[in-house]
Amino acid sequence: MGTERDYDGVRPASATSIEIDFYYAGARCRERIRLEPTPANMRRAAQHRAAILLAIEQGTFDYATTFPNSKRAHALARAVSGNMLACDFIVAWLDRKAVTLKSSTMSGYRKIVYGHLIELLGKDALVDLSRGAIREKLEQTTCSNKTLANIQSVLRTALNDAMDDGLIQANPLTDWTYRKAEPPKVDDDIDPFTSEEQSRILAACEGQARNFIQFAFWTGLRTSELVALDWSDVDWTRQVVRVNKARTQKSGRAEDTKTRAGRREVKLLAPALSALLDQKQYTYLQWAEIFQNPTTGERWTGDQPIRKTMWRHVLKEAKVRYRYPYQTRHTYASMMLSAGEHPMWVAKQMGHADWGMIRRTYGRWIPSEVDDAGKRAVEMFCPKSDE
Repeated sequence: MGTERDYDGVRPASATSIEIDFYYAGARCRERIRLEPTPANMRRAAQHRAAILLAIEQGTFDYATTFPNSKRAHALARAVSGNMLACDFIVAWLDRKAVTLKSSTMSGYRKIVYGHLIELLGKDALVDLSRGAIREKLEQTTCSNKTLANIQSVLRTALNDAMDDGLIQANPLTDWTYRKAEPPKVDDDIDPFTSEEQSRILAACEGQARNFIQFAFWTGLRTSELVALDWSDVDWTRQVVRVNKARTQKSGRAEDTKTRAGRREVKLLAPALSALLDQKQYTYLQWAEIFQNPTTGERWTGDQPIRKTMWRHVLKEAKVRYRYPYQTRHTYASMMLSAGEHPMWVAKQMGHADWGMIRRTYGRWIPSEVDDAGKRAVEMFCPKSDE
């Protein structure tokens, strides 16, 4: 289809076109020119790109003249003149972020941009966005505070990049988040399984399914972390498992954990260790993933296949009220805290940077007092009397 030689920012796009890649007005631009990608034409395209870069640097580049059929020409022309629409910028920004974000994160960003921000921003110019204008727009939505926070998080990140690119002077969302006044929630989504329910669930399954669920109950790993585990992540001597990656349906491959604190070592408590030891008979000799879909004999690909092919069936057999598989994580937290384990230790086991999240989310399971409260401090620091 052309040449084996590589040219910076130029690549064959089809049998009859060449794509030129460059940045203009803070946005990544990809435009095609109708040329067969032969070695000679690839050289011409590279020279054309060099001329574009020089014109951009000198401030003489005319996008519409250079690429008259481009759908982006008018939007980017407005950016240079200071009249770029905020919605145009957010679409161009999302395209630019695609090369740096995880697949799962990109999927979330795309839902926010196309599901909320384009309509929300309307025809407002990027330079005219203000805190007051954004507040007024958010007040008119019917979104929950959680969704509002997600919308503002994506917009805040995009506007930070716009500021870095010199398109705006300041980010109106810096150190500010709009929240609606909402009545206190009667219930939340933290709904752990009781000890009796856990026993019934484990009794309703066997083999790899039982090992997977028991391990989930006693490690508190996120579903995406569970399915990404390999046998090489287990330290048998220290009895810990290293959590350093996650896997979702959207990504199709292992990616970094949700947060930096998510990269951690989780202690293998006796039930978790027992589940691993039993699981060795199924997958250990393959020296790859720990847990497999028993139906396919392959690594689980995410939460949805687990729910559809195993989890729902097991809970139905156990006659246990249905909850999502993620409740195994909440179950672990509630068990550890109810037993009096230190909240900071629980936070580290679960991949939180501090125990603030534990306090806010699982505070009801932290004992307010225990019978021997203070006893250990007295024994450690109070000198014994010479009686």
